[in-house]
Amino acid sequence: MMQGFDSIDVAPQGAPIHARRGGSGPPLLLLHGHPQTHAMWHRVAPALAERFTVVMADLRGYGDSARVAADPAHAAHSKRTMALDMRLLMQGLGFERFAVCAHDRGARVAHRLALDHPAAVSRLMLLDIAPTLAMYEGTGEAFARAYWHWFFLIQPAPLPERLIEADPVAYLRDVMGRRHAGLAAFAPEALAEYQRCIARPGTATSICEDYRASASIDLDHDRADRTAGNRLLLPLRVLWGAQGVVGRCFDVPSLWAGAAAAPSGHALDCGHYIAEEAPDALRAEMLDFFEA
Repeated sequence: MMQGFDSIDVAPQGAPIHARRGGSGPPLLLLHGHPQTHAMWHRVAPALAERFTVVMADLRGYGDSARVAADPAHAAHSKRTMALDMRLLMQGLGFERFAVCAHDRGARVAHRLALDHPAAVSRLMLLDIAPTLAMYEGTGEAFARAYWHWFFLIQPAPLPERLIEADPVAYLRDVMGRRHAGLAAFAPEALAEYQRCIARPGTATSICEDYRASASIDLDHDRADRTAGNRLLLPLRVLWGAQGVVGRCFDVPSLWAGAAAAPSGHALDCGHYIAEEAPDALRAEMLDFFEA
């Protein structure tokens, strides 16, 4: 699926991170969401590689990156730790400063990356999220019903792990297939890759720890930023699916206006999986924003 992109495996914090690199030009880091891998970019990456050096990474715990042991504070899966993975990955590739486009869980990592390492990130595009703290504080019944996995995955171990491991492919297909476009939105090769990777040993633990971190240590970090008045100051573009849950349940522009100096963005005519449901529209947005 990713012809022309070289495989990269590095261990920036002792935990191997898998990525692919291709193209030439200014560096652009792409980060995926749950329960996917870097393969989610297959419909946009080839065109981007004509103008950028594209790096697509698997977050720790996902794809072919390392499965890291759980810890009581969930620090190993905090967005701060996951963001540092990406900062060190890009630095190791020779990129001290780079642009980022990220979806879902990857967008939460990218948000933290831009906050913790502002000199490293030049421009930031986030797909179908609002700030994590704002979403938890503003959760209502409609969101809780639609994003049930947020509250299932944070339950104490080993309950959610045990249930996912009983049939990880069924879990993935249920989570992804119940969204706006169903499973028809995904290329068979991409879906097969997601299914292969979620069945890897340790994946269920990593996914749960990712979400447990978001409901605990990540919120501590977000609250500390809010108290300190720490906001995103770089150019920020936020896109969300008009048929998705985030845009229906939250005032996305307003919430990002509270977290960033000058965000821009709007809804696209699709659901949650923007890069696979609306790749042409996303490519156009990315070229407009990252070539500005």
